[in-house]
Amino acid sequence: MKAKILGWLIATLIRTIGLTLRLRLDDRSGVTKSPPDTPMIWAFWHNRVFVAPLAYRKFLRDRRGSVLTSPSGDGEIIAQVMARFGIGSVRGSSNKRPAAALRELLREIRAGGDVAITPDGPRGPLHTLQPGVVKLAQLAAVPVLPIRMNYGRAITLKTWDRFQIPLPFTRIDVVFEELQSLPRVADEARLEQVLKGGS
Repeated sequence: MKAKILGWLIATLIRTIGLTLRLRLDDRSGVTKSPPDTPMIWAFWHNRVFVAPLAYRKFLRDRRGSVLTSPSGDGEIIAQVMARFGIGSVRGSSNKRPAAALRELLREIRAGGDVAITPDGPRGPLHTLQPGVVKLAQLAAVPVLPIRMNYGRAITLKTWDRFQIPLPFTRIDVVFEELQSLPRVADEARLEQVLKGGS
């Protein structure tokens, strides 16, 4: 019950601030004009989770998506938030139930749904790619859509990920980078560089 109430409150806060935000998309992948006929893995940094459901509703709402969340109490709150934006949840993390989480993510992809992962979560290090997203992409044989969300002005919290909450009326630049198809032997550094905004 507590998670549901907190989920509703946070979702309401996101929607309220979201009404004032100006989201601008730079779709370098072309997925909004020519959607791929296979599932994708959405990858974005942990400290940009606040805007992720807004970006989904505005730019990807025609696709079915689920997000990987921790099996902890905090993960349940995130799951409740995402549910209010039409996004499903797969419970698990690199620290708890990693094998089960991987199986559930693969099942979701094979059923035709996209999945979202914060590749530096759940505990960092900040903006450092963990191997889970690459392993999932290789096993599922689907591309990764790197998503960058840059806030014009934001409050930065004193958390491990320096979580950011955009200030009302600011602009959010959402960048869909080119789809990354990862071979069996992947260059993880390449994907990390793309997520950081490098070429």
